[in-house]
Amino acid sequence: MIEKQTDIIIVGSGPGGATVARELARSNAGLAVTLLERGRDWRQHPLYGTYPGAMLYADRASFLFTQEGLNIIRPLLLGGATSMYCGCAERPLPWWQTRYGIDLSKEAEETLAELGIAPLPATLRGVASTRIAAAAADLGMDWQPQDKFMTPQQSHNGFDCGAKCMLGCRCGAKWNAAAYVDEAVQHGIDLWTGAKVDEVVWANGRVQGVTGVVGGQPFRLWGRAVVLAAGGIGTPLILQRSGLSRAGQGMTMDTTVMVYGQAPVKGIGQEPPMTWSCADDELGVLYSTLIDPWLNYPLVMLQKGPAFALTWPRWGHTYGVMIKLKDEISGAVVAQKQGFTISKGLTADDRQRLAKAEAVAGRILRQVGCDPDTIITTPLRGTHPSGTVRLGEMLDQNLQTEIAGLYVCDAAVFPEALARPTVLTIIALAKRLARHLQEIGD
Repeated sequence: MIEKQTDIIIVGSGPGGATVARELARSNAGLAVTLLERGRDWRQHPLYGTYPGAMLYADRASFLFTQEGLNIIRPLLLGGATSMYCGCAERPLPWWQTRYGIDLSKEAEETLAELGIAPLPATLRGVASTRIAAAAADLGMDWQPQDKFMTPQQSHNGFDCGAKCMLGCRCGAKWNAAAYVDEAVQHGIDLWTGAKVDEVVWANGRVQGVTGVVGGQPFRLWGRAVVLAAGGIGTPLILQRSGLSRAGQGMTMDTTVMVYGQAPVKGIGQEPPMTWSCADDELGVLYSTLIDPWLNYPLVMLQKGPAFALTWPRWGHTYGVMIKLKDEISGAVVAQKQGFTISKGLTADDRQRLAKAEAVAGRILRQVGCDPDTIITTPLRGTHPSGTVRLGEMLDQNLQTEIAGLYVCDAAVFPEALARPTVLTIIALAKRLARHLQEIGD
């Protein structure tokens, strides 16, 4: 048994855990911080950002499904979800303050300025993607350039961003939460990779530490505070194994589909993903420009049937409109003796709204010049597992559970679906939590 005493234990190195670690490391609170990451650092590995690599560092080789058939990509590596995302940023929505009394504007604006978050230059947004936005404008929709965690001038191999960008950024232009971890390590935090946390140790209503396995050896860490940032799936599983049975009851997914159509000209497959977007909050959807990576396309479409997979040869001329749905809270994440199960489908209202959005996407594709007979919709997928340890139900405004000193800081805390990019909101929540935790050392 490996044992260690520390002040703050952080579980998970995605945008939540990495930001808390970095903010505490930069503070003058004098706190000893240990960051535990289940995966490894793949950034310098030759397979990073490749199809084989994505299968190696995604849970169940990217074939993780809910019982209802929604595919979920769950990255398990340093940097968490920011290693396999489209680099999109969205300010925290106003309802965080109006409905839940949490003002994240200061933290968000600070991050926007620090990381240079902005839309890509017009010349890099993609000709076909821009054509989709223009076609939508012809139909009366207000599509806008999407803010990005991307700095093309920082790319070390030339800015080479296409649909494959979602597998992992090989050119270095896209921000990854692992960069915050690097900074935190430089300031003295203790980073453990390959460390799987099993449960939280607590007694008399107060947290004491965590137990788990690292390098094949069991460990027990003692600390004054524990921050679970293992994601919308990982965090509730740890809480369930720790005796908090309400965790994981109900979740959101920002359930997503893409609507595809073939045009006689080059499609969006080689262009940066999600360079334009449009939110319809009345319907509860976000539209954007997106297509599955080349090799993923037939695997995804095969779920609908062989005939859909056989549309693969037209990938290079395919236009795609993504629909991200603000789905209702339903389903559950359930820990089992071996692994876990996820139940999550769509409610009747979800399906009605999604059908309306699909009709809108079809009109856009026809307006852009796609052959109406080629317009098809991908299978459903869950892109943002969240809302499994909800603010206001299991967490107070400081993101603390009923156990004193035990906090949650990842997408699990969302009280409702965002139907928006999640990373900037999680960073803002993490900065806010870090300030609260600094008081432990004062």
